[in-house]
Order: sequence, then structure tokens, then C-alpha cells
Amino acid sequence: MSLKERINEEMKSALRARETARLGAIRLLLAAIKQKEVDERVRLDDDDAAVLAIIDKMLKQRRDSIAQYQAAGRQDLVDAEKFEADLLLTYMPAGLSDDEIGAAVAAALVETGAAGAGGMGKVMAVLKPRLAGRADMADVSKRVKAALTR
Repeated sequence: MSLKERINEEMKSALRARETARLGAIRLLLAAIKQKEVDERVRLDDDDAAVLAIIDKMLKQRRDSIAQYQAAGRQDLVDAEKFEADLLLTYMPAGLSDDEIGAAVAAALVETGAAGAGGMGKVMAVLKPRLAGRADMADVSKRVKAALTR
């Protein structure tokens, strides 16, 4: 079962169970997936990587919103965003450990033969499909930059 099918099935179960908060969050996710399909004229039924990229983007949005709502003292909105973020996290694969990320960065450096800051794009192009959804790409980028500037 693809990730998109799993999300659809969970929407149906939330609908049957009358879990309105969960249903709303899942519908937001499905709307984002549908928007991507319409914008790019593609079907994401079998493309779990694209769906994971959408979920990752939505998670970043939730984290930003949580920080802004906390600064404004709006705990009710913080709780709503945390609920949605927790739900989105259930669809993400298990994260990689620091050692696994380091090994992937080292392998990509060897594979691309990149040296110096000019090779950053090559290395990131190799790493992004491998690590998407399983590692924070900002952290990966910092590691690659540090490795290339040594």
C-alpha cells in the first residue's frame, strides 16, 4: 500500500470514528497532495518520496507556526499546530542517527568527488533523494559544508 493510499484509509477511519481534529489534519494533508498533483500534472499514487516531501514541508510550516504562536502567547493555537505536527510525523519514516547521516555524507562526498564549496550542489543533489524525510536537510547541508571546507 502506498503512502497516499494509507493516508486515504486513515481519513476514512477518522471519518467513521468522528475524530474531527484528526480528520481535519488529514484532509489538509490530502489537499496539499492534490494541489501538487494539479500544479505539476502528475499522479503521486506510487511516488512516496514526493508525498514525504510534502509532509516534510508541512512539518516545517507547523514548527514555524508553533514558534510564532508561542512568542505571541497563543497556547490554544500552539496546541492545534502540535497536534497536526504529531499526526504528520506518523507518516514519516524513522529518522536516521547522527552516525548514519555522517556515513551518508561521507559516501556522497566520495561518490561525487566534490572538493571545496563549489561541490556543495553536487553532494546535496545526491543526498536529498536518499535522506528526504529521514533527516533534517538543513543539518545535512551544514555537515556537507563543514566536510567540504576542511
